[in-house]
Amino acid sequence: MKFIADGMLGKLTRWLRILGHNVKYSNKLDDPQLVMVAKKEGRILLTRDLGLYQQATAKGVDTFYLKGQTEEERLAELAKRFAIKLDVDMTVSRCPKCNARVKLIPKERVVSRIEKNTFNHYNEFWECPKCEQVYWQGAHWTRIRKVLKDAMESLMEIRDEKKK
Repeated sequence: MKFIADGMLGKLTRWLRILGHNVKYSNKLDDPQLVMVAKKEGRILLTRDLGLYQQATAKGVDTFYLKGQTEEERLAELAKRFAIKLDVDMTVSRCPKCNARVKLIPKERVVSRIEKNTFNHYNEFWECPKCEQVYWQGAHWTRIRKVLKDAMESLMEIRDEKKK
């Protein structure tokens, strides 16, 4: 499943990439360009712009209008609609910056590119083969896990409301 996100969804784009989804994003594309790229590349257009949603739908583009106010709510909406798993699997994770698949890299190959303290405290590192950004599951992963946990709770609330 491939997505294209409008300019209002930069943070969500990064989350989806971390979760392993191919998401094209540019805040420089206007509405007609977003619609054209979505149609040409077979991508699902994600938007918070009702006008863009209506325009894309009228042109036969698979489009999803996000109503959630927070990243957690938006992730929950997407998880419900597209059966997206709300946990990170580094074997499929993509670079949040450029969308390329990250690859496990031997610790010794990152020694000159990260802080000494980071090198001493962590053993697993991933690198983006395109932009060469190095990633590891550091202290920021507490926040990542919390956002995904909250998104899962939002998803459960959505499902519970539908049952009523």
